[in-house]
Amino acid sequence: MKAKQFILPLVIFIFGVIFNILGALFKIQHWPFAPELLTLGVLIEVVSLVVLMVILIKYFFKK
Repeated sequence: MKAKQFILPLVIFIFGVIFNILGALFKIQHWPFAPELLTLGVLIEVVSLVVLMVILIKYFFKK
């Protein structure tokens, strides 16, 4: 298995983490749009994990 296959899910996951950190900062500072940022971050992380699972399933069923 090549490491190049994991770059896309990793980049997507990092964006999700960034949105979660920004959402937490907004929540602490009582700025608007904090819940939306937190929700968006979690959804992006879920999408990245789904993409990772699809890549792994394709790899293991190909053998």
